[in-house]
Amino acid sequence: MVLVSEAFTTVPESYSTPLQENVYQVLQDLEMAFQRVETEEVITMEDCQQINERLDMDMVKTLFLCNRQKTNFYLFVTCGDKPFKSKEFSQALDIARVSFASAEQMDAMLGTKIGAATIFSTLLEEAKQVQLVLDKDVCEQEYYGCSDGTTTGYLKLKTSDVLEKFLPYVKRQPKIIEV
Repeated sequence: MVLVSEAFTTVPESYSTPLQENVYQVLQDLEMAFQRVETEEVITMEDCQQINERLDMDMVKTLFLCNRQKTNFYLFVTCGDKPFKSKEFSQALDIARVSFASAEQMDAMLGTKIGAATIFSTLLEEAKQVQLVLDKDVCEQEYYGCSDGTTTGYLKLKTSDVLEKFLPYVKRQPKIIEV
């Protein structure tokens, strides 16, 4: 069982990473309402159950993938309860099979560690070469639950705000697929 704080609607008193600080600054700048919780370290989707209950929503699953040559990278956001099937993902994008990118690549390109992959990494210059891919089912949810760039901070946002405010702000047009 993971300890989860009460929900807050204010920014944290301190930040663990530059990305986390940037996330909350942008949320304020874009006037995106949010709820957040602080937790013990959370790595797996199973660990997210208490977060889902506290925030009354379902956390997305954000995967950092690459091709065999490690020349093409993908940030794939899908529903937390959906199993990832590399073959289906690859077919939907009409690309060769993908695998998980390394922890070192994740840190270098997304500014996060394993368990903290987030759409907010698109704020970073290093993530410009990463293709953003969204599961259509995620886009149809009322709420978007995700990491704030750490494994100890999680957010609940309106999905429409993520799609209509945040993504235009970072000038990213995601590829939306059905898997």
